[in-house]
This record gives sequence, C-alpha cells and structure tokens, in this order.
Amino acid sequence: MTRFTRRSVLSATTVALGALAGCAGGGSESAETETAGTETATPLPGQPLSTPVAGDPEADVTVAVYEDYACPHCATYSESVYPKVREDYLTDGTIRYEFHDFPVPVDKNASWQAASAARAVQDNVGDEAFFTYSERLFANQNRLGPDTYADLTEGIDIDGEMVRAAATGELYRPTISGDREAGIDRGVQGTPAVYVNDERVEWSEIAYEPVRSAIEAARSDG
Repeated sequence: MTRFTRRSVLSATTVALGALAGCAGGGSESAETETAGTETATPLPGQPLSTPVAGDPEADVTVAVYEDYACPHCATYSESVYPKVREDYLTDGTIRYEFHDFPVPVDKNASWQAASAARAVQDNVGDEAFFTYSERLFANQNRLGPDTYADLTEGIDIDGEMVRAAATGELYRPTISGDREAGIDRGVQGTPAVYVNDERVEWSEIAYEPVRSAIEAARSDG
C-alpha cells in the first residue's frame, strides 16, 4: 500500500521574491529546455488540455493558482492553505478554482515530470482525480520520481505504469509549457502565485488569511 508522507523541511535553494514568499522563476522556457533531462514525447491528440477546475466553473469569483510540484513553498500551500480553501469555498461551489502549471523549474526533471503525471491523470480520469493526485504529489514531494508517479495512482482509476511513462516522457510538456508562458504573460515570477479575480494575492509567508481576505473582498465587490 502506498504510504503518503508529509514534507517536513524546506529546500535551501528557495528564496522569497519581493512580497511573495516562494520559489523564484519566470524566465523564458528556452533556457530550461536545453537542460530538461528527458526527450519530450509526441503529445496525444487533443492537446493542449484545458485548465483543471474545482468548485463552480460559473462562479463570480475565480481563484487561479500557479504551482511547481518541486517547490517546497507550493507544498506548504497545498498542505496548509488549499484544504481550508476547499472546505470554506469549494464544497459549496462559492468559487471557481483553477490550477495552473508553472515549473520554475525548481528541479529540472521533477518539476516537469510530476506535472506531466498529474496531467495524465486529468486527461484520462478528469479534474476531480487530478486534484486528488496533485495533493498526493505535494505530500510526497521529497520522493518525486518514476516509482512515486506510478505508486500515487493507488485508488484512482488509471494505470500507474501509464502515468509513469507520461511523466518520464514528459508527454504533456506542450500543455505545461503553454500554461507557464501564459503565467509569465500575466506577471507570475515565482510559485506559489495566487490570483483572485485577476488581482495577485500579496503575502510575506504562505498562509490562509491573505487568500481568504482576497476572496471575501472579491465576493463583496460582486
């Protein structure tokens, strides 16, 4: 049985970027492509995939989050902030919640491969399974790799070996790259980056209160 473990330490390579605590990035992908470490596979028909969405797709308030699966600050967000957003705003459909890939990359292999694994789940099982699998990736951030990508599919209606192959072959890199470039165009410079109705959430540490306050302000404006 897969054992899900909580990441307890932060990488020494991460930095705080201005008012945003997180992993710095945001340059053109061309520089990283040369060091990606794997050969990009031919994308499946139907690429690019749509944005993974939770909550009410038609809600007046949209929360868009940009994350890198190898970023320890994103793991902190996933484990301490996202569950509260889900409990307060997603279970009753108060908001539209979007996940966006933004490989900094913190890790030249894991940042891209983990994202491809999650997108394989989305492509084959749907958005709900994507968010479940995404949480598992962050919870197991200290052991990201081919075996983990397969193991974390336990209980999800998808073949683990297929997810492993999608990850190591970076099958969904076109979708992920497109998401990243769109984030750069939006002004994303590091992860996690959170936007509520196109307004970036500013914080000095990863915490729930700034996100909650932004959501409540957007609801009031609506």
